[in-house]
Amino acid sequence: MDKMLYGRREAARLLSISLRSLEYLISGKQLVSRRVGRRVLVPLRALEQFVRAHPFVPNLPSSF
Repeated sequence: MDKMLYGRREAARLLSISLRSLEYLISGKQLVSRRVGRRVLVPLRALEQFVRAHPFVPNLPSSF
């Protein structure tokens, strides 16, 4: 069974962003998180929804 909740560092790594960028997304309510005791956890479903809502389109040279 896959994990359902990820710590901040793990979530940032999964999204390929910095920890500070992840914290910015969480504080701006762009990414859902849950506080469990002192830990901030991000549900896998929230990560998946964020990726679907923000597709990455690289800037390719015009020759492609």
